Amino acid sequence: MVKQSNLHADWQTLLSQHVKKINNGHSTEVDYAAIQQQQALLQKYLAQLGQVSRSEFDTWPNNKQLAFLINAYNAWTIEFILTEYPALASIKDLGSFFNSPWDKEFIPLLDKTLSLNDIEHGLIRGSGRYNDPRIHFAVNCASIGCPALREEAYTEAQLEQQLTEQTERFLTDTSRNKIKADTLYLSSIFKWYGDDFEEGFRGTQSIEAFLLLYSEALMLSDAQVSALKNEDLNIKFLDYNWMLNSVNE
Repeated sequence: MVKQSNLHADWQTLLSQHVKKINNGHSTEVDYAAIQQQQALLQKYLAQLGQVSRSEFDTWPNNKQLAFLINAYNAWTIEFILTEYPALASIKDLGSFFNSPWDKEFIPLLDKTLSLNDIEHGLIRGSGRYNDPRIHFAVNCASIGCPALREEAYTEAQLEQQLTEQTERFLTDTSRNKIKADTLYLSSIFKWYGDDFEEGFRGTQSIEAFLLLYSEALMLSDAQVSALKNEDLNIKFLDYNWMLNSVNE
């Protein structure tokens, strides 16, 4: 059994040192070159994650499981980027016309060899255990269009607060989500994963209902809140920026 008290400590160290706030704190950029210099620490952390068996994982509370899976996804994404860094402009460069980078099976986790899609869509979204669409603001695809890579590791004890903060952080970012008159411009995340916002999270059955939980973050007026409740706002989805979320050098 893996010691849990400090399981995510190395990941915490890397994030706190090499993830930088930008855009008034709404987003972050990653110093991949600096992490590359400490890649041994990253690989040590990934090896620790790989020592957790599926049977042990299944005994954990849901928040502990979900924090583990989000951290694993984000850390393995950075390790994946480093396989070609700095000779790439986007995570998409790690795939091909026929093969998505997210489908590449290279991650030893929970007694299997998994892909990033296996973690996100199988273990997190597909398991039926968590039903929390806020994970879309926590998992990070190493791209500018993504919600910010958080500057700290997710933990069982802090997960609720961390997911709330990540959601509000993303929704207050007017470069990704904004209201203009009777049109709500949203990140394409809401288009790709619309079904996740209709699964009853805190009683919500639609994207509109989910967004009403965060009307202050979106800076909606009373009239706009009313229009959103009545589904009278037009919703348009913004283009997604797949360029690498790296520190400008």
